[in-house]
Amino acid sequence: MPDSPARSPNPPGLSPAESVRRLRANIAAVYFGAPAVIDRVIICVLARGHLLIEDVPGVGKTVLATALARSIDCSFSRIQLTPDLLPSDILGTTVLDRDTSDFVFRPGPIFANVVLADEVNRTPPRTQSALLEAMSEATVSIDGKVTPLDQPFMVVATQNPHDFEGTYPLPENQLDRFLMRTAIGYPSNEDEARVIDRRPAAETLRTLRPVLHKDDVIRLQSAADAVRLDPSLIDYIVRFATATRRSELLSLGLSPRGSLALAQAARAAALVSGRAYVTPDDIVDLISPVCGHRVVTKSRHATTDIVATALDSILETVPSPA
Repeated sequence: MPDSPARSPNPPGLSPAESVRRLRANIAAVYFGAPAVIDRVIICVLARGHLLIEDVPGVGKTVLATALARSIDCSFSRIQLTPDLLPSDILGTTVLDRDTSDFVFRPGPIFANVVLADEVNRTPPRTQSALLEAMSEATVSIDGKVTPLDQPFMVVATQNPHDFEGTYPLPENQLDRFLMRTAIGYPSNEDEARVIDRRPAAETLRTLRPVLHKDDVIRLQSAADAVRLDPSLIDYIVRFATATRRSELLSLGLSPRGSLALAQAARAAALVSGRAYVTPDDIVDLISPVCGHRVVTKSRHATTDIVATALDSILETVPSPA
């Protein structure tokens, strides 16, 4: 069940830049990896998106996701997805109260502000669908009653590569529910030595304190909405999306939902960089993590690197605005 939020750790009137700096530093105290990965996590938070972290076991996926959740002073739950997990184990169930003889709804772990769905491709498609429907609608339907989820609401899911035994690959329509899919990669020699020396997952993570309140996150999300996206950049996104639909490299191009996700992520990226306006580089840097899982190459068994290369080739055919 979700952890209960405590008092706000932040003084009132904290600027967006300072809020982002605090969040980045708090996560970096535990996750000794590439700063770009931390920034992508923060971009997802600000863009009201969900994040899928895909990589081999043991590189820090769960540590990164847990550090994000602990850095925000709001409710948090972790779901360890297993082959025998049922949809009701995630959403909740209605039970009979023997004292009142009434049926009472007991909410599941999805009723939290930050939900860590660990190893999402270890659970069967039926349970995956229950989780991803809640992500899409921000509501849960039980026995005909629709219950909204508290805001902010974010799912950070981790998964192992699809060629690992015992996995259930997410189909394209469910992958589309994630704003970003990103990999972590192996740490540098220096970072791996720091992990061995300091053991942050065993020590620091347990004592990590929140640096933002849920209200701070909502304010940051509103600030991201206000970031200026010039009409020429909107046209740039549309032209890129159109190019993916006409490309001979892809059998399925970027949908309008994907274009909208790219625009919103670019706004959040600009705010993370301390700007009130989007640049072409904000869009280009997010092409692979935002669009890579929303398109399908002619080869159904293409790797993430192959998809990224195809998207880069398509992007080169789309003139960038000055």
